[in-house]
Amino acid sequence: MFAVGATVAAASDSGGSGSSGTSSRAPGRYSPDAGFARDMAVHHQQAVEMSFIVRDRTKDEPVRSLAYDIANTQANQRGMLLGWLDLWGLPKVIADEPPMSWMATSDGGAGGAGSHHGHDMGAAKPGALMTGMATKEELAALGAAEGRDAEVLYLQLMTDHHKGGVAMARGCARQCATPAERALAQGMVEAQQSELTLMADMLKRRGAAPRG
Repeated sequence: MFAVGATVAAASDSGGSGSSGTSSRAPGRYSPDAGFARDMAVHHQQAVEMSFIVRDRTKDEPVRSLAYDIANTQANQRGMLLGWLDLWGLPKVIADEPPMSWMATSDGGAGGAGSHHGHDMGAAKPGALMTGMATKEELAALGAAEGRDAEVLYLQLMTDHHKGGVAMARGCARQCATPAERALAQGMVEAQQSELTLMADMLKRRGAAPRG
């Protein structure tokens, strides 16, 4: 909890004017910084949900360990993202903001209102909120599966989920103005790419493969 608080504080302090020339103002309502925080918080919440589901559907220790690590890591990161929105005085949900629309924002840097194009950059499958996210039907299928079937479906769904998360995190690493948030996003890219390699191997060991 101390580490989370320190990181959130760093994001608040990083907006101060200094030698880096960053603005002392908080990111704008539709800025990449705010949009990424909102969208990734939602994205992470589903990863946590899927990880708790599979832990009850299998006794396989490698899968249960992976699920625990993902749930713990992404719950902590979600807390950071929501904490930054609180510090910036920005809403956690905006009803008229299409998911991932911040990835099309060209001038939504720190302090500005941004250019809210309302363009959905996420090629989400039908029934999914954002790229990589599972549908309600897929979550229900995971909750009904057991043993190897649950393991394979979880690894496939989480592989899709991570691919969508990596694409979004790369967007923030390029576009976000807050140094601490950019660093967090780059860390997500590296960690989730490593887990993608691990999950591909775990699927292979179960005679399966990633979808698509």
